[in-house]
Amino acid sequence: MNRIQEVHDGVYLVGSPDLTRSEDCCVYLVNLGDLVLIDAGAGKSAAAIVENIESLGFQAKNLSAVLATHCHFDHIGGIPKIKKKTGCHIIAHELDAGPMEKGDPVRTAADWYNASFPPTRVDYKLNEVREVLKFEKGELLCLHTPGHTPGSISVILDRDGKRVLFGQDIHGPFAESFGSDLAAWRKSMDILLGLKADILCEGHFGVIEPEEKVEEYIKGYLREFQQG
Repeated sequence: MNRIQEVHDGVYLVGSPDLTRSEDCCVYLVNLGDLVLIDAGAGKSAAAIVENIESLGFQAKNLSAVLATHCHFDHIGGIPKIKKKTGCHIIAHELDAGPMEKGDPVRTAADWYNASFPPTRVDYKLNEVREVLKFEKGELLCLHTPGHTPGSISVILDRDGKRVLFGQDIHGPFAESFGSDLAAWRKSMDILLGLKADILCEGHFGVIEPEEKVEEYIKGYLREFQQG
């Protein structure tokens, strides 16, 4: 039986293809006094994700924000329902916020899922290379790491001597319709390698640790896409 996983102190895997629905990305919850959700799945599992949050003893009304690592449907499809349920804020990079606010079926990859994404307002748009989001009992560092999409971000949490990296979709895929840029992606991966993360929370392959395995995971994809 698949169970909610505590990745690290106050970090939980609350959605995934095994845990919720097959089309979902991995969805992570971070307790920073305020609750922050990293991505939101493809949509049909939104209620299950909220139930998983509440099963941990938290109240859905305390969900402060959903942080979209990029604008693809399997990561943002659940945002409208979760926002309606909890009143949370939506945060994304400005370069990926546009497709979300327009409901662009191509840039959001909703057309890959034979689905539609309703135009959804992004409450706060990241626009710096590095930007710190402060919450009640901690902070998240957001890095602009383009490549998979123009507005892809990676998120870092330093806690209890461990560095947790939320590096969704490091593996791609890459497509012209996404606005992918392999040269930019390789530079982004070099940045992530320099972080020396102890734990990688990936978008579709779950949790990878320790640091040596995180490094090898990233380098493996750099080798795969060394040309292009």
